[in-house]
Amino acid sequence: MSIYKSRIITVSIDRDWREVYDFASIPENFQRWAAGLGRRFEQSGEEWKAEDPDGRLIRIRFSRPNEFGVLDHIVFAGDKETRNAVRVVPNATGAEVMFTLLKPPDMTEEIFAADAAAVERDLRALKALLER
Repeated sequence: MSIYKSRIITVSIDRDWREVYDFASIPENFQRWAAGLGRRFEQSGEEWKAEDPDGRLIRIRFSRPNEFGVLDHIVFAGDKETRNAVRVVPNATGAEVMFTLLKPPDMTEEIFAADAAAVERDLRALKALLER
């Protein structure tokens, strides 16, 4: 058994948590705020196809809509599978969005830091979009 290094990246959004979840849970909306995930989203059965930031084709499986604020998704890039845990929770009258980033042993510290920065940018973009 092994445990990876992790980092929880969070942003507070001044909007009802259910509204944040309702917007963020629609896969088509990810390309409006999650540049680090990809662009040109297209549904393909229960999965989605997109281009990652480097232009490579990826497949994404999103969690089903739920009442708990879970926005988990799995990214399939070639033979690599990355599971991403994302939550939207109430924070007084607003919302807290949390992304748990994991660092597998084959990932360098530099790539982990770059991934964390990309997640932070994406969450700030979601905040800006929803607080307009």
